[in-house]
Amino acid sequence: MSMHCYQCEMSAPEACGANGQDQGTCGKTETLARLQDIMIFGLKGLAAYREHAAELGADTREVDDVVSETLYFTLTNVNFNFDEHIAQLMKVGQAGVQVMGLLSDAHTKVLGIPTPVTVTENKAEGKAILVSGHNLFMLKELLEATEGKGVNIYTHYEMLPAHAYPELRKYSHLNGNIGKAWFDQKVLFEKWPGAIVVNTNCIVPPSKNCGYIDRLFSYKIVGVEGIAKIENGDFTAVIEKALSLPEVTGFTSEETIVTGHHYKTILTLAPQLIEAIRAGKLTQVFVVAGCDAPGKAGDYFREFTQKLPATAAIVTSSCGKFRFNDIDFGTIEVTDLPRYLDLGQCNDSNGAVEIALALSQALDVPVNDLPIKIVLSWMEQKAVIILLALFSLGIKDIKLGPKPPQFANEEIANFLAEQFGLSFTKTADEDIEELVAVS
Repeated sequence: MSMHCYQCEMSAPEACGANGQDQGTCGKTETLARLQDIMIFGLKGLAAYREHAAELGADTREVDDVVSETLYFTLTNVNFNFDEHIAQLMKVGQAGVQVMGLLSDAHTKVLGIPTPVTVTENKAEGKAILVSGHNLFMLKELLEATEGKGVNIYTHYEMLPAHAYPELRKYSHLNGNIGKAWFDQKVLFEKWPGAIVVNTNCIVPPSKNCGYIDRLFSYKIVGVEGIAKIENGDFTAVIEKALSLPEVTGFTSEETIVTGHHYKTILTLAPQLIEAIRAGKLTQVFVVAGCDAPGKAGDYFREFTQKLPATAAIVTSSCGKFRFNDIDFGTIEVTDLPRYLDLGQCNDSNGAVEIALALSQALDVPVNDLPIKIVLSWMEQKAVIILLALFSLGIKDIKLGPKPPQFANEEIANFLAEQFGLSFTKTADEDIEELVAVS
């Protein structure tokens, strides 16, 4: 089998002199190529968060510098040093920490600090627009543009946390959430009779003969052939489309879900958390978060969370939560603290670290010695920048699943296991046995 030489972009071994070995004359091994792939995937997620933060007025120049430097690092014939590849990945991770902090602060400055809220699920009426994606700035603009127009606004996917922000939920026509993770779009959008806006990554391209392409709109960088694009913040076309369509029917569920446990709100509850820990009523915190992907394998996370003991809290963010966010996990005994805490979107993953650092300081215990376990659902790009951010902070013993990253060859997997304690999920029962503390 011929080997692909990533560095000189030749696929025939005789072309670069590789002769079937693990590197060509350019000197780049498969492992270094994979490490540079990780950089590129990480930069993709970093750029997405950077775009949202800049849109809200944040100063992203330091992050931009890391993006430029890292792209230069991956240029042909620049660097062949394994340790320096790892150092550059940690620099990308540090930029991830920074950009998530910038975005979190920008969100709370412009939209207020989220507080817990109960949101209706799959219940809708009237003329309506369904918004899918991550862009809260766009949602604010849309809510302003539709106020008093007789159009209800509903969220899908990672727009769910929008309901917790004071400057968004003050609009009475922001009415509820529809659907779950991003990959239910084709089925959900066929059923949804109103207009639809997809404003960030994770659009599922519709077929040309699908039933919703004429009422699907994209925003900014998002695009699919055959659908209209919202330009320059002008929502006139999507509003007119919504008003021209029939009123929503068929969405009459009485389900509700809870969101809004932003870390800045959770930190105000630190005394109660510490009291519960010292009283033995809160024995462990499980961060069960990450980016979901289609398939039954992701049901692992539902089974895992259901089998956790009543003394364990569940902290989540990202779209992985849709595997289990309909479950009532109750409260921590002798407190009014919920066991299930939804920090928000994938870019709010830094909140788990902020909570851990606060508990570490309050309890005078090193972060990696706290009774906190991290189990992440895995998909590329944004998950990569979150993982690199955690590594750059020295967070160890993370589990990934339901399948390992495609970039993890044996050498990389062994390095991550040795340096960071990274491991991969098994069955829910096996991982419960391994991770749950025995009292």
